[in-house]
Amino acid sequence: MIDIQRTRIEFRLWGRYALFTDPVSRVGGEKCSYHIPTYEALKGVTKSIAWKPTLIWVIDELRVIKPIRTQTKGTKPRDIHGGNTLAIYTFLANVEYQVRAHFVWNQYRPELAEDRNIGKHVDIVNRSLARGGRQDIFLGTRDCQGYVEPCDFGSGAGAYDDAGELAYGLTFHGFDYPDETGRGELRSRYWTPTMKNGVVRFRRPEDCTVNRLVRQMYPKDFKIGRNQSLSRPDMSSA
Repeated sequence: MIDIQRTRIEFRLWGRYALFTDPVSRVGGEKCSYHIPTYEALKGVTKSIAWKPTLIWVIDELRVIKPIRTQTKGTKPRDIHGGNTLAIYTFLANVEYQVRAHFVWNQYRPELAEDRNIGKHVDIVNRSLARGGRQDIFLGTRDCQGYVEPCDFGSGAGAYDDAGELAYGLTFHGFDYPDETGRGELRSRYWTPTMKNGVVRFRRPEDCTVNRLVRQMYPKDFKIGRNQSLSRPDMSSA
């Protein structure tokens, strides 16, 4: 049994712009950001800090530090038929958050059981976080550069510390990937978040009851020391 307290990290996340896209707003190429980051976006940030297929990141809490403000800008995204098109994107501007997360072992990767060395992975994660991550940090999209550094969750003043409770409607939570569920399919899941005095406590992926099938998908095989080619195992008994 993994010690969650030992694998937990707390970090400050900030940037000039963010775009945590509401899927409903993608019709016609326009995009509009949710007011708060999605679980999947924050999971992507932690994987950019440090990740291996041996582990799975779990996002525990988010604290909103700066006021939620939006800014609309004209953009020229690539068109599916080639060239560029014009679109209006609504970004979050001047964002700052505190994030609390932890990692657990990926039980659907038994071939990597020998790599489940908690001391090694904790050291890698802490060193990577202290240096701003192992890969570039993005706030929802590659257009929005982000930055991270260690912090104490709950420290300092936040814009919504005394704001009470703010409930959001049905919101995208994240994706269920086959290598994390044991099923040969990709599913999207949804939930209804609530921010209490600036803090959002995320529901665990397995506790999200609203989900839908996106498509069939199969995990890539890994072995310690080298990667294997893509396989499609029989997962009917999973």
